[in-house]
Amino acid sequence: MAYKVIIIGATSGIGEELTKIYAQQDCIVGISGRRQELLDSLQQQFPDKIVTECFDVTGNENKKHIENLIQKLGGLDVLIYNSGYAQLFSSLRWEIEKQTTLVNVNGFVEIINIALNYFLKQKKGQIAVTSSIASIRGNSLTPAYNASKAYVSSYMEGLSIKMYKQKLPIYLTDIQPGFVDTAMAQGSGIFWVAPVDKAAKQIYKAIKSKKRRVYVTKRWWIIAQILKVVPYSIYKNIG
Repeated sequence: MAYKVIIIGATSGIGEELTKIYAQQDCIVGISGRRQELLDSLQQQFPDKIVTECFDVTGNENKKHIENLIQKLGGLDVLIYNSGYAQLFSSLRWEIEKQTTLVNVNGFVEIINIALNYFLKQKKGQIAVTSSIASIRGNSLTPAYNASKAYVSSYMEGLSIKMYKQKLPIYLTDIQPGFVDTAMAQGSGIFWVAPVDKAAKQIYKAIKSKKRRVYVTKRWWIIAQILKVVPYSIYKNIG
């Protein structure tokens, strides 16, 4: 029986690459995004492996859309939440902060609740979420983005503990990329920028291995450990 995967935010970057990987691995993939033409383009590359559902995670019908995808797939084994929003700015702009929170927190938590409740009835499954190395500390240029990713990682840890206590084979994977060569990689101080295909391959392997947390690429583990211990008195000059 073919493995059934939903990828939320599949029309570009990591989501698009993951879609191709899963389709090439003989999985059936349900993909979502805000632009139907991009979904159609991916579906045409793998007409027997991909089904689509066009919607914005900040809308009011997430449950209906996820249920539609599950019905089209005939079930669900893994849901990957890859939708994200970020924009650099020097001044504090509410419209950016609001959109960041709606996508990275509200949309995320609603869809993860829908998926987890489905898996609880099924008594098995896996949820993987693209968080960020930015989840570790705040940043003056992207305060809402870093805070939203901290929410994502903390929430995933809480759900992981909840599933452990219930002794159910439902796995939660927190993916924390550093800089990846996508539209999300902004600013002049970026380094160790990974090609999208390399990042996606590492993410695919981590999900397949049911890892709790993974840094992408692997050497970003080093930066994560440094960020966790750098005193605020020093960090405030660079964050």
